[in-house]
Amino acid sequence: MPKVTYIEHDGTAHTIELLIGESVMRGAVDNEVPGIDADCGGACACATCHVYLDPAWLDLLGTPKPGSQEASMLSFAAVAQPNSRLSCQIKMTEALDGLTVRMPEGQH
Repeated sequence: MPKVTYIEHDGTAHTIELLIGESVMRGAVDNEVPGIDADCGGACACATCHVYLDPAWLDLLGTPKPGSQEASMLSFAAVAQPNSRLSCQIKMTEALDGLTVRMPEGQH
C-alpha cells in the first residue's frame, strides 16, 4: 500500500499506509494524526483538513482550479499558501506513494 507522511507543525512525522482511492484526510482521521480536524467529514465544506504539499509533489498534484469549491474553501483556511490543498480532495494512488504533507499551526 502507498504511504503518506504527515508532518505536524512542530515537526513530528507520522507515516501511514493508505488504501488506493482513500483520501489523505481520511487516512489522517482514521489513524488519529493530530492537526487534521476534518470538521465536515470530507465534503470540501470547511477547510479544516488544510495541508501544505511538499514542493516535490506540487507538480504532480497541482493547485486547486480557480473557481473550484476547493479554491473557495481555501480562502477560509488559516494561513493559506501557494502550495495549500485540502487533504479531503487528494485521493491516494500508487503514484503518490511517499507523499509528504505538512499541517498548518492550526485549522481554525
